[in-house]
Amino acid sequence: MFMISPRLELSMEIKGRDFMNTPSLKTVRFGGNVVATLAKFKQGDTSDYELLKHQLADPDIKDAQIINWLQEFRNCVTQLSKDHEQLIYVALRLPWLGRSPAVVEEYLAFLSNLVSAQTVYLRACLKMVVSNFIPKRVKICEGGVDISDSDDDDENLPRSFDQCHQALQLIGRYVPSTSHFLVPILIENFPFVQKSSRTLECYVHNLLRVAVYIPSLRRDVLELIISRMLKLDVSAPRGEIEEVEENAVQQEMKGEQEEEGLFDMDEDVCSVKSSPAGTNVMVHPVAERLDTLMVVLLAFIKDMCHVNGCLDVERTKDLYKDLVCVFDKLILPTHASCHVQYALFYLCSFRLALAEAFLEHLWRLLQSLSHPAVLRQSAAGYMGSFLARANFLPVATVRACLDLLVPWLHLYIDSQDSGSRAYCDITLHGPFYNACQAVFYTLIFRHRSILEGDMKKGLAYLQGLNLERIVMCQLNPLKVCLPAVTNMFAAITRKYQLVFCYTIIERNNRHVLPVVRSSVGGDCVSTNTNPLDSFFPFDPYVLKRSSKLIEPLYQVWEEPADTITTKRVRQCSDADEDDFLRGEMPETKGVMGMTPGSYESHLHSPSSVGSPPISFLQRPF
Repeated sequence: MFMISPRLELSMEIKGRDFMNTPSLKTVRFGGNVVATLAKFKQGDTSDYELLKHQLADPDIKDAQIINWLQEFRNCVTQLSKDHEQLIYVALRLPWLGRSPAVVEEYLAFLSNLVSAQTVYLRACLKMVVSNFIPKRVKICEGGVDISDSDDDDENLPRSFDQCHQALQLIGRYVPSTSHFLVPILIENFPFVQKSSRTLECYVHNLLRVAVYIPSLRRDVLELIISRMLKLDVSAPRGEIEEVEENAVQQEMKGEQEEEGLFDMDEDVCSVKSSPAGTNVMVHPVAERLDTLMVVLLAFIKDMCHVNGCLDVERTKDLYKDLVCVFDKLILPTHASCHVQYALFYLCSFRLALAEAFLEHLWRLLQSLSHPAVLRQSAAGYMGSFLARANFLPVATVRACLDLLVPWLHLYIDSQDSGSRAYCDITLHGPFYNACQAVFYTLIFRHRSILEGDMKKGLAYLQGLNLERIVMCQLNPLKVCLPAVTNMFAAITRKYQLVFCYTIIERNNRHVLPVVRSSVGGDCVSTNTNPLDSFFPFDPYVLKRSSKLIEPLYQVWEEPADTITTKRVRQCSDADEDDFLRGEMPETKGVMGMTPGSYESHLHSPSSVGSPPISFLQRPF
């Protein structure tokens, strides 16, 4: 049946109208109206019904056609029961985003009427909206091969995203239970973490926008985003990222040198070339994705906590509570994540009370016997790393935390020294050893700030901690702490005559480290240099763009100029390699940690003549 709308017939009769060059008010279509089509379908005649679906799926459908169809759907929305599921799915896929305001307005009206009258379609409507949270897929032909990729150059993306959120808010207004159905859909539609940075960025940005106008979903949204970011984080170790970035810089420099050799330019002419070191783009693909998402997440945290440039205390507290819950559930149990935890680090920098609340939270976790030992050990690692690296923490806060940790260690020693378990065993005393390492690590970074101002009072405070008892106890913490931490702690405490650790270090080396004959000749040492399997969660941040927000808050390692440190025979494991822990120290045979005596004897040995000066750091931070 061929139909021309009455309004079109009337417009054709208007005198002087340029019909060929004037867009029609109503366009030509086939079949009857929607009401008649539904009636025929109910009687078993599906011809017009199938024709209707075909016309709705036309990729070249015009604005006027969309408006006409949607108006008819709205007039019979109560008849659109579950029997018409396929028809509704086709109607929901109408290309309404980026269209004229009239189309968008009509489509939003259709959505509101549909979810109000037929809640059975709520999930379908939500899926339609969420599916548009990422750029549309387009096919690109490269070398005769069709490659599917995201349409990143679509200038209408911001407007399309705004319209999606307008639709979602409208649905939520008509159906109060929207949030209950939305979370599974957000999880289901999250792009695979290997998708492009742009795709992930758009989806995460839109999820965080949802969390703004549906606050009840914020914790779920943060949990979803951080869980995906952790997958990226653990698959890109810090050392691997640094190696890839450094190799890229070296390749660029090598290429420039070759080019200079081919083209001997005048000395007065200076050409500026772009290089990986001079850009904000990460060469490591996973690091690039993670960096992009960290920028979005940190921007969200800042915007949520500030109103007109001023910190909103209540909003900040609410966001802190949500992030701490996500931290406990996802971040704390994740071993060796490098960057995601900096979201909480950044938030805590806004106000000292937040940082102290975070430290108190970690302290409670460490003490709690109801938590698994592995989580208590992780809490101790976070506490020590946060105290050492957060430069926004005043020395009073650092001392207050040491006043909690150190007495707890003494009480633990009291409870164990006279018992049957008073021996070095990680499985029995794991939290104790990690707490010891947290104290040693904190003092390595913060001892100078404690001593600044009044050296006498500072020394009296450090002496009052009675570190010698901890070091000398039968549990022997120096035996299991990371060698780099042990050696630097020993050097610092020796300098200020607080503890003399080297006797214990030598004894541990003799008792623990066997010398194994190598198949290729010579002796080599094979041992576990990180028996605690510990890591420092706030080690140097290596993502380029997001680091601009972290660097001003970060305490870099500054090696004491007059402190003698020691060297391990073998390279440390990846778990303890960072700018503080990665040391270049003199070689010895069969001894993992060196003492001042062995250090001096090595300097006078024939093999060390002409050796460069020893530096605890392998390279500057």
